[in-house]
Amino acid sequence: MIPKILPFLILVVFSTACKKSPQYTNALDYALASKNIKIKRVIDSLDSYEVQIKFTKIIRSGDSVLFEDHDFQVNDANYFYPASTVKLPIAALTLEKLNHMDSLHRNTRFYVEGDTMETTFASDIMKIFTISDNAANNRLFEFLGQDAINGKLKQKGIDAVRISHRLSSDDAYEITTKPLVVYLNDSTTTMLKNTINSSAIPLDLNKIHKGKAYYDDEDGLIDEPFDFSLKNYYAINAQHNVLKRIVFPECFEPSERFDLSTTQRDFLLKAMQTLPREAGYDPKEYYDSYVKFLMYGDSKDVIPDYIKIQNKVGYAYGTLTDCAYVHDTKNNVEFLLTATILVNKDGIFNDNVYEYDSIGIPFLAALGKEVYNYGLQSKKD
Repeated sequence: MIPKILPFLILVVFSTACKKSPQYTNALDYALASKNIKIKRVIDSLDSYEVQIKFTKIIRSGDSVLFEDHDFQVNDANYFYPASTVKLPIAALTLEKLNHMDSLHRNTRFYVEGDTMETTFASDIMKIFTISDNAANNRLFEFLGQDAINGKLKQKGIDAVRISHRLSSDDAYEITTKPLVVYLNDSTTTMLKNTINSSAIPLDLNKIHKGKAYYDDEDGLIDEPFDFSLKNYYAINAQHNVLKRIVFPECFEPSERFDLSTTQRDFLLKAMQTLPREAGYDPKEYYDSYVKFLMYGDSKDVIPDYIKIQNKVGYAYGTLTDCAYVHDTKNNVEFLLTATILVNKDGIFNDNVYEYDSIGIPFLAALGKEVYNYGLQSKKD
């Protein structure tokens, strides 16, 4: 005799089998719908994390490249602190300026007046991407100056950006740059003229005052929101547009591109993907994902050779951001992904209590993996 419960079970199984699984038209929607707790806990409490994400599907048709953009909560008027992500345009503009100077090149030795650190432009650019070195960035900042950085980006049609200060520097907001002393040969030096730049005008943006309190070096805990209005501003769209111009310059008019020689651009792209161990750093301290948050940020494992990530991350004041071009050369999966998240549960800035490792980096890593997996599966379908 057939048990009475069996027909019911058969009906349930049949109904489940016939029910279509959710279909997603792009990788970003797919990723944000993930049941992965690393993503879900953030999506379920969006107001706490100020998430913004921009994803671009790369469509190749013959020799042409087309962009299919998808946004999540991207709003240029909603401020987030960009931290070290500003180093990418600074590096690109440094190479551009060198291309316009007959006597200098990226391997020219120099030092900043008043400093004993001798370096080269190439070395500083490599440090910017392999370990996100702030001192290296600040030396290039002195070479360029705020006004030149902002003016050049505006000329290229890149909006929603304002670079106003150095990083982790006692004279961060000094408007007069320090002159550089450059070596013309082994024994002859010359001094590059410094520049006087415009003072920063306070930004008038949403979320420019954050949290409920902050620590001040002199006055201790201040019971009022932290004011970011004089700090650097580099919105998601601006970051994405800089990356597009560097990776796919042929998609833009000459006036919109960074004016780099083929050799300079190849060097920049190489620097952007170089892992710390490949640059000679101790892999135990500077593991592969040290500055690669998307896909691999929550792991210290070696990144596969066929996964190339050309990116720039930023992390400070509880804000984590990664702007990346990801290319799986074995499976032919490629995309652009820029994302930011704020992790500051107690609402207090400068207390060094941020959920970077428990929430922020796991979210970015899982987000990158889900976007990548969607692309990988699409290749198999």
